[in-house]
Amino acid sequence: MLRETFEEQLKGLQEDLLAMGDMVDRAIERSIQALADQDVKLAQKIIDDDDLINQAQREIEEKCLVLIATQQPMASDLRVIASVSSIATELERMGDHAEGIGKITLLMADQPLLKPLIDIPRMAEKGRSMLRQQLEAFVRRDIELARSVASGDEEVDALYDQIYRELLVFMMNDPRTISRATHLLWVAHNLERIADRTTNIGERVIFLVTGQVEELNP
Repeated sequence: MLRETFEEQLKGLQEDLLAMGDMVDRAIERSIQALADQDVKLAQKIIDDDDLINQAQREIEEKCLVLIATQQPMASDLRVIASVSSIATELERMGDHAEGIGKITLLMADQPLLKPLIDIPRMAEKGRSMLRQQLEAFVRRDIELARSVASGDEEVDALYDQIYRELLVFMMNDPRTISRATHLLWVAHNLERIADRTTNIGERVIFLVTGQVEELNP
């Protein structure tokens, strides 16, 4: 009976993690929408709602600690709990990156966008896709999926390099664009870090399944 209760608690913990993942995915989506539309109200809501993501992370961490303290989990169960806690931390930081894009949108509110947004939304969509797939890998305990999704980080890096070069040309040709170009570079950097953190989630999935630490995309 005690084991059945523990399994239910563990299942609830993983469901909380997936719900948090949905919150972060939505925050990333809305951050790019706010930027593209220069929607300051939406940008401010993303900033305000980051408190909810932080709260979700704290609650998951507390539940993990309670399970460890009260249930004396076996090694395999302990890896699940540790992985959930670690992934929740990565999600919280991804939420911070989305919040950062919201803050940049507020900084840019009184200026027109330097150029139409093409590669930045592509970076965001790729990062969101990687996040969803890594959480799926976690649910399925699928280390091959975790590895293959992590390889997509190269595509995000390539998009970042392309954005960097393009914005550098703008700044060199017209120094008056430096401020707006720099803000867009900050956005791209936040998106690049989001993709990096999905790779970290993949590493936790591999640790969960195998008990071995494997560095993806070293």
